Amino acid sequence: MFVALSLPRPQLSESMQAYFDKCMEKLGFIPNVLKAYAFDMTKLEAFVAMYNDLMLGPSALSKLEREMIAVAVSSQNRCYYCLVAHGAAVRQLSGDPPLGELMVMNYRAARLSKRQRAMLDFAVKLTNEPWAVEDHDREGLRRAGFSDRAIWDIAAIAGFFNMSNRVATATDMRPNRIYHGTAR
Repeated sequence: MFVALSLPRPQLSESMQAYFDKCMEKLGFIPNVLKAYAFDMTKLEAFVAMYNDLMLGPSALSKLEREMIAVAVSSQNRCYYCLVAHGAAVRQLSGDPPLGELMVMNYRAARLSKRQRAMLDFAVKLTNEPWAVEDHDREGLRRAGFSDRAIWDIAAIAGFFNMSNRVATATDMRPNRIYHGTAR
């Protein structure tokens, strides 16, 4: 069981079957989050589209920076699934396994650039105190070298993972075991 809910398993749409096949080809497995959403093709397709746009699409943020946001937000929310899965991605993309571990435990303990620290501080503030985000927070990101488009991407990624963390936690979603040993 990878979720604590008993949900139907309808047949995948043609496009989602192709996506699952691509995951098997590239990763060697289907991430459990995709299997969890597969009970409803509309939800699965929306999740995949948003994830792919935010995490893989064009952005001023590197893939590593996007994964770092995912981990910093997930750490604040204590989301087991995302910490394991995206912690593995940070280890893999950075080539620095201790960085992935530090990000999961406390990004503030990691040796980050000023740019990365500003980005993660903003994502965490948006997670913990969204009502407190003000012009000076955005201005701090601009001073760190982020364009307004990049600020949008930071906010969108943080928002997506806040939603994903809550769904994963509410359903007791479990990460694929392979993530635990990735890039160690």
